[in-house]
Amino acid sequence: MKERTDMPPRAGPPVQHQYWNERLSRNWGLHGVGSLAYGRAWNRWLYRVRSHAFADACRRSGHTFSGKRVLDVGSGTGFYISRWRERGVSDIVGLDFSPFAVSRLRETLPGTRFLIGDIGERGFMLPQESFDAISAFDVLFHIVDDERYLNALRNMNGALRADGLLFYSDNFIRKETLAHEKYWKSRSLAEIESALDAAGFEVLFRIPIFVLMGSPVDLDMPRVRRLWDRMMRFAGKRESRGQALGAALYPLELLLRKIVREGPSTEIAVCRKR
Repeated sequence: MKERTDMPPRAGPPVQHQYWNERLSRNWGLHGVGSLAYGRAWNRWLYRVRSHAFADACRRSGHTFSGKRVLDVGSGTGFYISRWRERGVSDIVGLDFSPFAVSRLRETLPGTRFLIGDIGERGFMLPQESFDAISAFDVLFHIVDDERYLNALRNMNGALRADGLLFYSDNFIRKETLAHEKYWKSRSLAEIESALDAAGFEVLFRIPIFVLMGSPVDLDMPRVRRLWDRMMRFAGKRESRGQALGAALYPLELLLRKIVREGPSTEIAVCRKR
Protein backbone atom coordinates (compact mmCIF):
# COMPACT_ATOMS: atom_id res chain seq x y z
CA MET A 1 0.00 0.00 0.00
CA LYS A 2 1.32 3.42 -0.92
CA GLU A 3 2.07 5.56 2.09
CA ARG A 4 0.00 8.74 2.30
CA THR A 5 1.71 12.11 2.64
CA ASP A 6 -0.16 12.93 5.87
CA MET A 7 1.00 9.81 7.67
CA PRO A 8 3.13 10.07 10.82
CA PRO A 9 6.50 8.30 10.90
CA ARG A 10 6.93 4.66 11.87
CA ALA A 11 8.53 5.26 15.22
CA GLY A 12 7.80 5.74 18.89
CA PRO A 13 6.51 8.74 20.85
CA PRO A 14 9.50 11.15 20.61
CA VAL A 15 9.55 10.99 16.80
CA GLN A 16 5.78 11.20 16.58
CA HIS A 17 5.85 14.22 18.89
CA GLN A 18 8.28 15.93 16.49
CA TYR A 19 6.17 14.94 13.49
CA TRP A 20 2.96 16.46 14.88
CA ASN A 21 4.75 19.57 16.10
CA GLU A 22 6.18 20.19 12.62
CA ARG A 23 2.94 19.24 10.89
CA LEU A 24 0.87 21.71 12.89
CA SER A 25 3.47 24.45 12.49
CA ARG A 26 3.11 24.09 8.71
CA ASN A 27 -0.62 23.39 8.61
CA TRP A 28 -2.34 25.26 11.39
CA GLY A 29 -6.07 24.67 11.06
CA LEU A 30 -8.66 21.90 10.96
CA HIS A 31 -6.96 20.23 7.99
CA GLY A 32 -3.79 19.99 10.08
CA VAL A 33 -5.47 18.02 12.85
CA GLY A 34 -7.78 16.26 10.39
CA SER A 35 -6.60 14.72 7.14
CA LEU A 36 -4.20 16.73 5.01
CA ALA A 37 -4.84 14.54 1.98
CA TYR A 38 -8.48 15.63 1.72
CA GLY A 39 -8.01 19.39 1.76
CA ARG A 40 -9.30 22.28 3.82
CA ALA A 41 -12.87 22.39 2.48
CA TRP A 42 -13.65 18.72 3.13
CA ASN A 43 -12.17 18.93 6.63
CA ARG A 44 -14.38 21.93 7.44
CA TRP A 45 -17.44 19.84 6.59
CA LEU A 46 -16.14 16.93 8.68
CA TYR A 47 -15.73 19.17 11.71
CA ARG A 48 -19.23 20.55 11.27
CA VAL A 49 -20.46 16.96 11.58
CA ARG A 50 -18.20 16.39 14.59
CA SER A 51 -19.71 19.44 16.26
CA HIS A 52 -23.20 17.95 15.93
CA ALA A 53 -22.00 14.58 17.26
CA PHE A 54 -20.37 16.21 20.27
CA ALA A 55 -23.52 18.18 21.09
CA ASP A 56 -25.61 15.02 20.76
CA ALA A 57 -23.29 13.13 23.14
CA CYS A 58 -23.47 15.93 25.72
CA ARG A 59 -27.27 16.03 25.56
CA ARG A 60 -27.61 12.26 25.78
CA SER A 61 -25.31 12.17 28.81
CA GLY A 62 -28.06 13.97 30.72
CA HIS A 63 -25.56 16.36 32.30
CA THR A 64 -25.33 20.11 32.18
CA PHE A 65 -21.74 21.31 32.12
CA SER A 66 -22.14 24.93 33.10
CA GLY A 67 -19.84 25.60 36.01
CA LYS A 68 -18.05 22.25 35.64
CA ARG A 69 -14.32 21.64 35.21
CA VAL A 70 -13.18 19.91 32.01
CA LEU A 71 -9.89 18.56 30.63
CA ASP A 72 -9.46 18.34 26.85
CA VAL A 73 -6.75 15.85 25.81
CA GLY A 74 -5.04 16.35 22.46
CA SER A 75 -6.42 19.86 22.04
CA GLY A 76 -4.77 20.46 18.64
CA THR A 77 -6.22 23.71 17.30
CA GLY A 78 -8.75 24.07 20.12
CA PHE A 79 -11.87 22.90 18.27
CA TYR A 80 -13.32 21.04 21.27
CA ILE A 81 -12.22 23.76 23.69
CA SER A 82 -14.63 26.02 21.83
CA ARG A 83 -17.35 23.36 21.82
CA TRP A 84 -17.07 22.96 25.60
CA ARG A 85 -17.32 26.71 26.06
CA GLU A 86 -20.53 26.65 24.04
CA ARG A 87 -21.86 24.19 26.63
CA GLY A 88 -21.22 26.76 29.36
CA VAL A 89 -17.88 25.39 30.64
CA SER A 90 -15.68 28.22 31.87
CA ASP A 91 -13.03 26.22 33.77
CA ILE A 92 -11.27 24.15 31.12
CA VAL A 93 -7.71 22.83 30.81
CA GLY A 94 -6.17 21.75 27.50
CA LEU A 95 -3.40 19.18 27.07
CA ASP A 96 -1.24 18.52 23.99
CA PHE A 97 2.26 17.15 23.45
CA SER A 98 3.00 19.68 20.66
CA PRO A 99 4.77 22.78 22.03
CA PHE A 100 3.80 24.68 18.87
CA ALA A 101 0.12 23.83 19.31
CA VAL A 102 0.16 24.84 22.97
CA SER A 103 1.93 28.10 22.12
CA ARG A 104 -0.69 28.97 19.48
CA LEU A 105 -3.55 27.93 21.74
CA ARG A 106 -2.29 30.15 24.53
CA GLU A 107 -2.33 33.07 22.07
CA THR A 108 -5.75 32.37 20.55
CA LEU A 109 -7.54 31.18 23.71
CA PRO A 110 -5.98 33.26 26.49
CA GLY A 111 -8.67 32.38 29.04
CA THR A 112 -7.76 28.69 29.00
CA ARG A 113 -4.90 26.95 30.77
CA PHE A 114 -2.83 24.65 28.52
CA LEU A 115 -0.36 21.94 29.53
CA ILE A 116 2.33 20.21 27.45
CA GLY A 117 2.48 16.45 27.95
CA ASP A 118 1.73 12.96 26.66
CA ILE A 119 -1.32 11.27 28.19
CA GLY A 120 0.11 7.84 27.27
CA GLU A 121 3.10 8.14 29.61
CA ARG A 122 2.94 5.86 32.62
CA GLY A 123 2.12 7.82 35.74
CA PHE A 124 1.68 11.08 33.83
CA MET A 125 0.89 13.61 36.51
CA LEU A 126 -2.46 15.32 36.18
CA PRO A 127 -4.36 16.95 39.03
CA GLN A 128 -6.03 13.96 40.67
CA GLU A 129 -9.82 13.78 40.97
CA SER A 130 -10.07 17.33 39.68
CA PHE A 131 -12.27 17.19 36.57
CA ASP A 132 -15.97 16.58 36.04
CA ALA A 133 -15.42 15.54 32.42
CA ILE A 134 -12.53 14.72 30.08
CA SER A 135 -12.59 14.73 26.28
CA ALA A 136 -10.11 12.93 24.02
CA PHE A 137 -11.27 13.12 20.41
CA ASP A 138 -9.35 11.49 17.54
CA VAL A 139 -6.45 10.83 19.91
CA LEU A 140 -6.48 7.33 21.36
CA PHE A 141 -6.46 5.36 18.10
CA HIS A 142 -3.12 7.00 17.35
CA ILE A 143 -1.67 5.33 20.46
CA VAL A 144 -0.76 2.02 18.84
CA ASP A 145 1.12 0.59 21.82
CA ASP A 146 -1.37 -1.25 24.02
CA GLU A 147 0.44 -0.45 27.27
CA ARG A 148 0.48 3.27 26.47
CA TYR A 149 -3.19 3.06 25.47
CA LEU A 150 -4.06 1.60 28.87
CA ASN A 151 -1.81 4.18 30.55
CA ALA A 152 -3.81 6.94 28.85
CA LEU A 153 -7.12 5.53 30.09
CA ARG A 154 -5.79 5.08 33.63
CA ASN A 155 -4.31 8.60 33.68
CA MET A 156 -7.63 10.08 32.62
CA ASN A 157 -9.53 7.98 35.14
CA GLY A 158 -7.30 9.24 37.95
CA ALA A 159 -7.90 12.85 36.94
CA LEU A 160 -11.71 12.48 37.02
CA ARG A 161 -13.82 13.08 40.07
CA ALA A 162 -16.13 10.32 41.30
CA ASP A 163 -18.71 9.51 38.60
CA GLY A 164 -16.88 11.83 36.18
CA LEU A 165 -17.42 11.34 32.45
CA LEU A 166 -14.99 10.52 29.65
CA PHE A 167 -15.98 11.57 26.12
CA TYR A 168 -13.75 10.09 23.45
CA SER A 169 -13.78 8.87 19.87
CA ASP A 170 -12.54 5.60 18.44
CA ASN A 171 -13.58 3.16 15.71
CA PHE A 172 -14.81 0.32 17.99
CA ILE A 173 -14.28 -2.37 15.36
CA ARG A 174 -16.77 -5.20 15.75
CA LYS A 175 -14.37 -7.64 14.08
CA GLU A 176 -10.66 -8.15 14.72
CA THR A 177 -8.36 -5.26 15.55
CA LEU A 178 -6.96 -3.39 12.54
CA ALA A 179 -3.64 -1.56 12.49
CA HIS A 180 -1.88 0.41 9.77
CA GLU A 181 1.80 1.31 9.54
CA LYS A 182 2.13 2.04 13.28
CA TYR A 183 0.09 5.14 12.50
CA TRP A 184 -3.31 4.17 13.87
CA LYS A 185 -4.81 1.15 15.56
CA SER A 186 -8.52 0.47 15.38
CA ARG A 187 -9.01 -1.85 18.30
CA SER A 188 -11.89 -4.29 18.47
CA LEU A 189 -14.90 -3.36 20.57
CA ALA A 190 -14.13 -6.29 22.89
CA GLU A 191 -10.52 -5.14 23.34
CA ILE A 192 -11.58 -1.56 24.07
CA GLU A 193 -14.24 -2.63 26.55
CA SER A 194 -11.67 -4.78 28.35
CA ALA A 195 -9.20 -1.88 28.52
CA LEU A 196 -11.88 0.52 29.78
CA ASP A 197 -12.90 -1.95 32.47
CA ALA A 198 -9.26 -2.43 33.54
CA ALA A 199 -8.83 1.36 33.73
CA GLY A 200 -11.93 1.76 35.92
CA PHE A 201 -14.57 2.90 33.43
CA GLU A 202 -18.02 1.70 32.47
CA VAL A 203 -19.42 2.52 29.01
CA LEU A 204 -22.72 4.39 29.17
CA PHE A 205 -23.39 4.62 25.43
CA ARG A 206 -21.87 5.04 21.97
CA ILE A 207 -23.15 7.14 19.07
CA PRO A 208 -21.83 7.42 15.50
CA ILE A 209 -19.97 10.50 14.38
CA PHE A 210 -19.96 9.55 10.70
CA VAL A 211 -22.06 7.25 8.57
CA LEU A 212 -21.08 8.39 5.06
CA MET A 213 -18.30 10.93 5.49
CA GLY A 214 -15.79 8.94 7.56
CA SER A 215 -13.61 6.06 6.42
CA PRO A 216 -15.80 2.91 6.69
CA VAL A 217 -13.18 0.88 8.56
CA ASP A 218 -15.80 -1.30 10.25
CA LEU A 219 -17.67 -2.18 7.08
CA ASP A 220 -17.04 -5.67 5.72
CA MET A 221 -17.81 -4.63 2.14
CA PRO A 222 -14.58 -4.19 0.14
CA ARG A 223 -16.34 -2.65 -2.86
CA VAL A 224 -17.89 0.07 -0.72
CA ARG A 225 -14.54 0.80 0.94
CA ARG A 226 -12.87 1.06 -2.48
CA LEU A 227 -15.64 3.40 -3.65
CA TRP A 228 -15.12 5.59 -0.57
CA ASP A 229 -11.35 5.71 -1.25
CA ARG A 230 -11.98 6.78 -4.86
CA MET A 231 -14.40 9.45 -3.67
CA MET A 232 -11.80 10.82 -1.28
CA ARG A 233 -9.08 10.89 -3.94
CA PHE A 234 -11.49 12.83 -6.15
CA ALA A 235 -12.36 15.29 -3.37
CA GLY A 236 -8.76 15.78 -2.30
CA LYS A 237 -7.46 16.90 -5.67
CA ARG A 238 -9.26 20.26 -5.65
CA GLU A 239 -10.74 22.38 -2.90
CA SER A 240 -13.82 23.06 -5.03
CA ARG A 241 -14.50 19.31 -5.23
CA GLY A 242 -14.19 18.86 -1.47
CA GLN A 243 -16.51 21.82 -0.92
CA ALA A 244 -19.13 20.51 -3.36
CA LEU A 245 -19.02 16.95 -2.07
CA GLY A 246 -19.22 18.08 1.55
CA ALA A 247 -22.18 20.36 0.81
CA ALA A 248 -23.99 17.49 -0.90
CA LEU A 249 -23.36 14.87 1.79
CA TYR A 250 -23.63 17.02 4.92
CA PRO A 251 -27.46 17.14 5.21
CA LEU A 252 -27.73 13.44 4.39
CA GLU A 253 -25.07 12.68 7.02
CA LEU A 254 -27.01 14.56 9.69
CA LEU A 255 -30.16 12.65 8.78
CA LEU A 256 -28.45 9.25 8.85
CA ARG A 257 -26.83 10.02 12.20
CA LYS A 258 -30.32 10.28 13.70
CA ILE A 259 -31.31 6.89 12.27
CA VAL A 260 -28.22 4.69 12.51
CA ARG A 261 -27.38 3.39 15.98
CA GLU A 262 -23.94 1.97 15.07
CA GLY A 263 -21.97 3.48 12.23
CA PRO A 264 -19.24 1.96 10.04
CA SER A 265 -16.76 4.64 11.06
CA THR A 266 -15.70 6.71 14.06
CA GLU A 267 -18.02 6.84 17.09
CA ILE A 268 -18.15 8.75 20.35
CA ALA A 269 -18.19 6.73 23.56
CA VAL A 270 -19.30 8.29 26.83
CA CYS A 271 -17.93 6.45 29.85
CA ARG A 272 -18.30 6.95 33.60
CA LYS A 273 -15.62 6.55 36.20
CA ARG A 274 -16.56 3.72 38.56
